Amino acid sequence: MEMTLRWYGSKFDTVTLKQIRQIPGVTGVITTLYDTKPGEVWSRERIKALKDEVEAAGLHISGIESVNIHDAIKTGAPEREQYIENYIETLKNLGEEDIHLVCYNFMPVFDWTRTELARVRADGSTVLAYTQEAVDAIVPEKMFDMIAGDANGAILPGWEPERMARVKDLFEEYKDVTDEKLFENLKYFLERIMPVCDEYDINMAIHPDDPAWSVFGLPRIIINKENILRMMKMVDNKHNGVTFCSGSYGTNLENDLPDMIRALKGRIHFAHVRNLKFNNTEPGHLDFEEACHLSSDGTFDMYEIMKALYDIDFTGPIRPDHGRMIWDEVAMPGYGLYDRALGATYLNGLWEAIDKSHTRGVERR
Repeated sequence: MEMTLRWYGSKFDTVTLKQIRQIPGVTGVITTLYDTKPGEVWSRERIKALKDEVEAAGLHISGIESVNIHDAIKTGAPEREQYIENYIETLKNLGEEDIHLVCYNFMPVFDWTRTELARVRADGSTVLAYTQEAVDAIVPEKMFDMIAGDANGAILPGWEPERMARVKDLFEEYKDVTDEKLFENLKYFLERIMPVCDEYDINMAIHPDDPAWSVFGLPRIIINKENILRMMKMVDNKHNGVTFCSGSYGTNLENDLPDMIRALKGRIHFAHVRNLKFNNTEPGHLDFEEACHLSSDGTFDMYEIMKALYDIDFTGPIRPDHGRMIWDEVAMPGYGLYDRALGATYLNGLWEAIDKSHTRGVERR
């Protein structure tokens, strides 16, 4: 595996490439052209400029997160044809620049849902958090207003102001889209793009829905092992794979994360590894918050998650996911430097221990 860090670009990220280069064991970044809108073609010139900037800092682009998908593709609107053609053109340009991984999602309206961006924990750090009671008590178009004040001036991915300004229209667009229809539209999209993925060896790694259940009545399909296996079977191509995000799948405690990893061997192209702490699991009162990556700080056994990735011979990029805001850092919620750097070194330490235990065990036998 390769340890990486997500980076939003020099115009949008408080974290610099110089700082990322100094995190022990981190050799690549997962990045994007953050100022592009869903449906736009990414020019080869802009991709090359981004690549050159990253490489000048002693790193390389390990993958793109995300080339966002236009809502017309997700809803199956007539204009999806042009947006799919645009997407194919972007994939060609990425392939020409020797970039072979794209993380994307197929979530309607909201890319992810949290009800707090700066919940204060006992140690004084702040984290993203979710309570079902807060979701149930608010109308969708007020969701952005509820959290925007804690964004530290950042433009949140999937919560761009221009997008949130038309939330009512988006809900109208999705009103007749069921889980089955969303599966059909995903299948159509994947079948259209797989030829160019084959040509340029581009792995498409779908990100799970976050949280892993319907919010505001919207369809959610990338939520569990059954659905993800269905997705891979319906377009049975090695380039049709997943981003395994422990935090997103883990929002549903019925998901056995190590078991899911082993069931997806060969089709996990990218991994987000993070921990959550559940404060309440009662139906209607669900409450969880982001924890630091350490197993003892949250609900998940991070050793078992990393061991499962090791056991399937995972060789792709891993990145620590949402971190706490610590040491008075001001940054995009979840995407500061300090706690993610701690997470990267912790995950690297787990991997080294697992690898040495395995190697020495083989030697002893």
